[in-house]
Amino acid sequence: MTNSEPWALSASEALTKFRSTELSPVEYLTSQIGRITSEDERINAVTEVVEEAVTSAREAEGFYAHASNDELTEAAAARPLLGLPVIAKEKHAIAGRTLSQGLIHERDTVAGADGAIIARIRAAGGFVHARATSPELSCATVTHSPMWGVTRNPWNTELSPGGSSGGSGAALAAGFAPLATASDIAGSTRLPAAFTGTVGFKAPYGRIPGVQPLAADWYRGDGPMARTVADTALLARVMVGVDPSDHATITSPGFLDGFDATSAEVVEGLKGKRIALCLRLGDFPVGEDIIANTRAVASALEAAGAIVEEVELPWTAERIFETAFTHFGNILAPAMRAATRGHEDTLADYTLQIMADAEAVASRHTFYEGLAAEAQIQAELATAMERFDVLLAPTSAVAGLEADASYLDGITIDLNGVGREEVGAGNGAGGDGGGVRLEHYWQSHMTMPFNICNRVPIVNVPSGMADCGIPTGLQVIAHPFDDRTAFDVAAAVEQLVPWTGIAPG
Repeated sequence: MTNSEPWALSASEALTKFRSTELSPVEYLTSQIGRITSEDERINAVTEVVEEAVTSAREAEGFYAHASNDELTEAAAARPLLGLPVIAKEKHAIAGRTLSQGLIHERDTVAGADGAIIARIRAAGGFVHARATSPELSCATVTHSPMWGVTRNPWNTELSPGGSSGGSGAALAAGFAPLATASDIAGSTRLPAAFTGTVGFKAPYGRIPGVQPLAADWYRGDGPMARTVADTALLARVMVGVDPSDHATITSPGFLDGFDATSAEVVEGLKGKRIALCLRLGDFPVGEDIIANTRAVASALEAAGAIVEEVELPWTAERIFETAFTHFGNILAPAMRAATRGHEDTLADYTLQIMADAEAVASRHTFYEGLAAEAQIQAELATAMERFDVLLAPTSAVAGLEADASYLDGITIDLNGVGREEVGAGNGAGGDGGGVRLEHYWQSHMTMPFNICNRVPIVNVPSGMADCGIPTGLQVIAHPFDDRTAFDVAAAVEQLVPWTGIAPG
């Protein structure tokens, strides 16, 4: 990263400078806030700046100014985020602050307590300095709402940073924070990471605590985003583990202990590692630029000693959609109806649409049939990965989404890989003058299969640049609960195919 401004520093770089007193947490925070002030008008990723962050930064500054070497060592273990600002997705509750989830009728609702991951960030010495936008109820893969307006991708402001953690992804890429919180029920961490050139971790179900009752939804999971694999691992270590408020959480002793994303060992460890490459996950209409970038990463891994083999999966985008939306129709849609009943006239069009779509699919399939379909998809993934350590796949078949689109009637993918709302948009990516047309825009993303198979850990890393001027992403998928292998390969990708981290501008 060549930018010399403090806001451009990664969390790991900032911590090193804090410990040497070359940079104070107050200076770092001031630089981040200044960056938000100067840049967020064009991006609109921040819902509010949290003023009390200054107090936390001053306390950390005082510690670093007077700490002995022993105290610094102790703090690195007990408070690994000490002095670091974190941007929080607005859905993650902060005591005494609003908790609207983008809903106009909830704009005056105030959280009574910190969410579990916010409490863990605080306990680790970090603090929330700003909050990030999301679509209503985190239910879209674009980020706009009547509440907050349109959030734009800092790489290309005509396009979306993705969703639902689009504010987090855009904020990271714009230099508003080194770390961010995110969530993922169908790709809401990985898609924004892919579209903004950042790193996102979808943890296995139960690894990171969520909020009841929907924490019981096995598609779900909160998690970290950052600009580097090392920083993503830093925040992930803080988030994991059992929490009494979430009975699905599991113990995570030694989680990522000894992991060093910058070590030469992660590249050395590729020798003999077996890597499966699946470019289309069945029949997803993946753009040629995305395929080229994914192949380039696979070739770099192979040149470093990995054994890479292309595999096929017997999936279709339609089958994945039907399976996932059966699940959503039985769990997510009823929850959304309960949260919005009586306020339908204030909702975004996509919120009404996803409830109706999920209910329609669930009317065609029983809940048990949905479970059976999930079990088959899980078994097919296990078979495909049986001889391999990890699976690599693109994160999205479509390279970009329009920033202000809702995709109520499907999606047309143009020659540049951008998903357009209008039928016949673009210049005929399918060769028929009208572009590739999908009935539902969720069929253009390649993340939902791994929420169906939600015990697998995934790290999204940048894979290159799309023709439409925004980054592309690669999912590094490991076996159930084998988080370390996913991080090891992601770190190797980062070293072999370096990325700039911050969008120009």
